[in-house]
This record gives sequence, structure tokens and C-alpha cells, in this order.
Amino acid sequence: MNADNRYIRFDWAVKRMLRDKANFGVLEGLITVLLNEPVHIVELLQSEGNQDYADDKFNRVDIKAKNDRDEIFLVEVQLTREVYYLERILYGTAKAITEHIHLGENYGEVKKVYSINIIYFDMGKGADYLYHGRNKFVGVHTGDTLQINTKEKGALRLRTPEEVFPEYFIIRVNEFNKVAKTPLEEWLDYLKNGHIKDDTQAPGLQEARNKLQYMMLDNAARHAYDEHINAVMIQNDVLGNARAEGLAEGRAEGLAEGRAEGLAEGRAEGLAEGRIEEKHAIAKSMKQMGLSAEVIAKATGLSEADIAAL
Repeated sequence: MNADNRYIRFDWAVKRMLRDKANFGVLEGLITVLLNEPVHIVELLQSEGNQDYADDKFNRVDIKAKNDRDEIFLVEVQLTREVYYLERILYGTAKAITEHIHLGENYGEVKKVYSINIIYFDMGKGADYLYHGRNKFVGVHTGDTLQINTKEKGALRLRTPEEVFPEYFIIRVNEFNKVAKTPLEEWLDYLKNGHIKDDTQAPGLQEARNKLQYMMLDNAARHAYDEHINAVMIQNDVLGNARAEGLAEGRAEGLAEGRAEGLAEGRAEGLAEGRIEEKHAIAKSMKQMGLSAEVIAKATGLSEADIAAL
């Protein structure tokens, strides 16, 4: 792809550009492809997780949006590993539900929430690049699916639990290694490589092609984008060695303590300590490459004081 046809990666665009209403079409396209139905975003909903702060974390960005049916979409991009990632997904959906129902309101006002998680790290075992989860209540003995009576517009109708409970999508970007043929595959190719076909018909990618070109950025934004990509590439380069060293030491310590205090606790502590060691190893490698403490802090989540002490 030549420079004139280079596109801004989604993980950067979602923080810097896609919060503009004029660019909602890109985000709508991704959600439309996942849900397999047209989605129209009417507004972005503010919370502490999707505001821009001076010390925004490098490794995570997120957007909370609402469509014209009052359904809520949590779109999160995660660049580095986190031990309790599933727990945080659950917390985020629960918080979104409680934020949008007021004290004293009828429970019928609870909003449907879709949690879309775009991850750029190895979170565990699984051969697919897209996973979808939702709640169903299945009879233990009969195998049938429970349906609940509900009142809508003065009439009773049956609803299934998946119409009410949150739905979860986990997109494992690094696991995508296919030639993009379907709209979903085209989106994965863009999420992973920043590629957009000239003749794409995938929802949202036409808008991305027109609005997210690298050459359209001003000098300051282009510099910020290049720094972001540089930090991601460096982190990916050193992650393998850091993971091996950090996790090996962390697991060893964790297992040693686990024999005394319980194997499960030891493993948890070992993984946590391994992650800290991993960050330190990444920071040391980046310092040796001559990168500034500010860039290293964004890439690792460590404070500049911690980095100076390495």
C-alpha cells in the first residue's frame, strides 16, 4: 500500500477521530457487520471510560454509543494483555446498564447492551478470530429454551432472555490470517493491517476509506499517529522475550508460594508478578532503543518515575 493510499488504523482512529458525528458511519459499519442488521448511532454516551484525558492509557480505548432503539454499544480496543479481562468486560456491561436506568424507574427501562471487544493480544486458547456470547436459559431435563411473558405497548408477548441480557463479541485480531472475501473478513483485515480494498462494499469501510487516509492528517496528528504505531511495533517486537522471562519468573515464584498458601492463589500472584516483570523488560528494551520516557510510559503503563529507576 503506497503512502497516498494508507489508512489510519482503527485502534488510533477510535480514540482520535471516530468521536466526531460526521464519522459515525465507520463505527456503524463495524457494528452492522457483527449484528448482521443495520445499526444507526444517534449519540456517544459520556462516561469516565470514554473521555479524553491528558494521561489516557496507551493500551486501551473505548467508546460507548446509543442507537435509535436506545440500545447501548460498548466498543473497546485493548492492545496489551490483562489478567482479569473477562471480569472487566462483565463490569463494563453492568455499569452501562446501571448508568442508564434511574432510581425508581420500572425495570422495563433496562437497556440492551452489546459489548464489542477488539483485542490485539493472546488472551487464551481458541482457534477462531471472532467469538459471540449471549444468555440462554435451557431446560436441564427438556432441553427447551425458556421464554418470558412481558408487556409491550399494552399487550403481552413472549421474549427470550437473549433479547434482554447483554451480548458479547470478542474479536481476536491477531488470529485473523485469511484472505478477506466477506464484509466481516474485510473488517478484520482493516483492524489488523489497516488495509481497505478500493472496491470495498463492506459497511463502514467506504466511509473509512474516504475519511481516514493518512495523508489527510495535519502534521501534528500525523506525528502522533506515527509515534503510536512505532510504540505498538516496538512493544510487539520485545513482547515475546519479555513474556517468556516475566512469566517464567512469575510462575516459579507463584508456584513456590502456592505450595504454602494454595495453588490457585500462587498461580494468580505468579501471573500478576510476571506481568510486572514483562512491563519492566519492555521498558528496558525501549530505553535501550533511545525512546523517550513519555513514549515508554504510554506503551507500558508504567510511570515515568518507574522508568527512570530501571
